[in-house]
Amino acid sequence: MQLTINNKTGLVKQARQVHSPNCDARPPDSVPELIVVHSIALPPGEFGGPWIEQLFCNCLDPEEHQYFQEIQGLRVSAHFLIRRDGELIQFVPVTSRAWHAGQSCYEGREACNDFSVGIELEGDETTPYTYVQYTVLGDLVTTLRNNCASLSDAPIVGHSDIAPERKTDPGRIFDWRQLNLLLER
Repeated sequence: MQLTINNKTGLVKQARQVHSPNCDARPPDSVPELIVVHSIALPPGEFGGPWIEQLFCNCLDPEEHQYFQEIQGLRVSAHFLIRRDGELIQFVPVTSRAWHAGQSCYEGREACNDFSVGIELEGDETTPYTYVQYTVLGDLVTTLRNNCASLSDAPIVGHSDIAPERKTDPGRIFDWRQLNLLLER
């Protein structure tokens, strides 16, 4: 899929735009220089419902599922979500700071939200991601690297790489080799 980004707004034209309030301005002199891959399934192990969007927009009904009661009040987001069918949703402009990484550190730099772009894959750590998810992820990373100067050489890491004591996503099942092959084409 050919993606285009508006560098002034930080929005990808082909993504469905859903505004999340769980973001703010990046600190002064901070630009995105890192790409972080996550996985999310709400409720855990289930795919396809409206709940990820609801979580990122602070309108998840805790009465819908017992797990939602456990995460009630959580204020999180990501820049992008790639659904299992390849749909690309953008919640936060790339120019803003999404609240996706939490307490984190990359190569000695703490607070990765300040300098990263967060991409969620709808999935969990035991179910293989779909080919179309890898394809859209590859297209998105290529677009970000080709159109955002600060991301031109951006490393791609998993949430587990920047928060190893707390997180394990996108999991061992994530195929880094497949992503790298898509990025080389």
